[in-house]
Amino acid sequence: MAGTNFALWAGGAEAVELCLFDFGEEGVEVRCPLTELTHEVWHGFVPGVRPGQRYGFRVHGRWDPWTGARWNPAKLLLDPYARAVDGDFAALPPQVYGHVRDWPQQHVADTVRDERDSAPYVPKGVVVHDDDDWVDDRRPKTPWADSVIYELHVRGFTMRHPDIPPELRGTYAGLAHPAAIEHLVRLGVTAVELLPVHQFAHEDHLLRRGLRNYWGYNSIGYFAPHAGYAASGTAGQQVGEFKRMVQALHAAGIEVILDVVYNHTAEAGELGPTLSLRGVDNRGYYRLQADPRRYADYTGCGNTLHVVQPHVLRLITDSLRYWVNEMGVDGFRFDLAAALARSMHDVDMLSPFLAVIAQDPTLRRVKLIAEPWDVGSGGYQVGAFPPLWTEWNDRYRDAVRDFWRGALPDVRDLGYRLSGSSDLYAWGGRRPYASVNFVTAHDGYTLRDLVTYEQKHNSANGEGNRDGTNDNRSWNCGVEGETDDAGIAALRRRQLRNMVTTLLLSTGVPMLVAGDEMGRTQRGNNNAYCQDNGTSWVDWSLLDDPQWRALFDLTSRLLALRHAHPVLRRRAFFSGRPQGVDGLRDLAWFTVRGEEMTPADWYAPAATIGMYLSGTDIPGRDEQGRPVTDDSFLAVLHAGEDAVDVVLPGPPWAVAYEVVVDTSSEEQGDAEGARHEGGAVLTVPGRAVLLLRAER
Repeated sequence: MAGTNFALWAGGAEAVELCLFDFGEEGVEVRCPLTELTHEVWHGFVPGVRPGQRYGFRVHGRWDPWTGARWNPAKLLLDPYARAVDGDFAALPPQVYGHVRDWPQQHVADTVRDERDSAPYVPKGVVVHDDDDWVDDRRPKTPWADSVIYELHVRGFTMRHPDIPPELRGTYAGLAHPAAIEHLVRLGVTAVELLPVHQFAHEDHLLRRGLRNYWGYNSIGYFAPHAGYAASGTAGQQVGEFKRMVQALHAAGIEVILDVVYNHTAEAGELGPTLSLRGVDNRGYYRLQADPRRYADYTGCGNTLHVVQPHVLRLITDSLRYWVNEMGVDGFRFDLAAALARSMHDVDMLSPFLAVIAQDPTLRRVKLIAEPWDVGSGGYQVGAFPPLWTEWNDRYRDAVRDFWRGALPDVRDLGYRLSGSSDLYAWGGRRPYASVNFVTAHDGYTLRDLVTYEQKHNSANGEGNRDGTNDNRSWNCGVEGETDDAGIAALRRRQLRNMVTTLLLSTGVPMLVAGDEMGRTQRGNNNAYCQDNGTSWVDWSLLDDPQWRALFDLTSRLLALRHAHPVLRRRAFFSGRPQGVDGLRDLAWFTVRGEEMTPADWYAPAATIGMYLSGTDIPGRDEQGRPVTDDSFLAVLHAGEDAVDVVLPGPPWAVAYEVVVDTSSEEQGDAEGARHEGGAVLTVPGRAVLLLRAER
């Protein structure tokens, strides 16, 4: 390799210097002016620069915050296209701010340029040789309808695993370890959705409180795997380590989806640090207000990337293609995706970002998941994203939580959520798998905390318990927090079984959160974004407790059942009309009387609902081109406190039923396998789900 070509888009800049650093303690800097300029891209070939070289940029230009110009060559800038980053933003001293942070007149502090050199205090980019070593990698390519997503944190999932070597815990190599992968395979998930692994920085307000950003929704390098998760080193080795992790997961049949944060960066608002884009071209990369000194903030994080700008759109799409083509990932979940879909101000489903994704031959073929909202006006867009996209369905989350805590006024909304949310997604050729169904996510209570706490307990975050949502839709079963009361503890575990079973029997794509399958708790913290400790890490010792092991076993068994039965993972919406030779509806709803629900029943308060799924004539064909058929099932969901007598629908629906799942039982086998005649009365215990296989 004779050298390296460097390039930086810096519209409006007067000059750009490439700064090369050695790996010595002094960090000797050599500055090389980039003198070639093509279409606002400053570039040049530097002989002798090889992989492993540390570097950054200094960009010269006007300092006039009143017009949005914030160039400051005293600040070393991270290359937006850096493939690796050496170091961590573990501190944000005053020198890394483009303005004088401690200026006595704070209301104009951001307008006074700081001339101190930031180079000693910031991480550097690392030259990495892009090579194709994917010859032996085979992507699972799991169809959307067959997918089960498992949201996890690379560090938190592996930090306490007893079978992962200590030196690999918290790293990409740790997630690639057979012990970690074995758990995923035994559980039965098809994809891991990794919380942000782009290089990110820690917020100043957290560092001052002795905390760190744990979740990682504070990106600063869209091409670089976060250096803090690398066991092999940060001089470029993290790239190969990440690739080997992806290969190991693929070999186990598990796809890798990245949670990506292209809506804002770690540079925050006008009082934030100057780390990269702000110093390259503030006005080009960020949305500014009518007062160009201020930033438009649709994200709640201080700034918003100006995605309608061609060079910003190119940065994002280049990054996405890089992670697919070079790093092997299978899809993306876009944080606050509505912010990316804004044209000038309003959310626009014909926006440049969505249009580019739709026509890109690489990106349109991977899994695309939208968090379909932002914090700006008109930002809530659930159900509005175009075909190719799936969405986090928070209406599913809310309906299921409300049903099991007894807060739904009727079951209309629940019926839609259980059957794929056709009211939201049955347009434009979208399918039931457009809905990513979830009860919990990283943001909020864990599943166990959802039945243990009604008030958030976020004091450890240092924000006076003001952070985190107050709308948790949780029920503590009568006592706030953990308790020694055996009856309450048993009820809580039953509620967990109910919600897991509901999720995995619903039409759509289910998403589980790491640790929920074994009762992980954050002790009531519903915003643990800064808790890089036992609060957030998965506690693997829970599997040694028979009560929590039983929850894992139930979850695994439900996933196996879902995998075995196409009626539970339909590729098309239910019609509700008679199907096939027997003339039964593909989806039917029943009251406790064993009668099909009438319009009046949908509007009446009810704690019990029966859902009949017919496997007689499922839309689609199998691999041999034959019609798809399956067993038929009746699911009875009962959220009432007391037992209820339910009449099982008789012929033509079924002559008899076999109990497949009964969540009222702590252990498998107490009631499961029992056979009941069609038309018989079955007593369903309080707060339970029964799944019965129909005999026709």
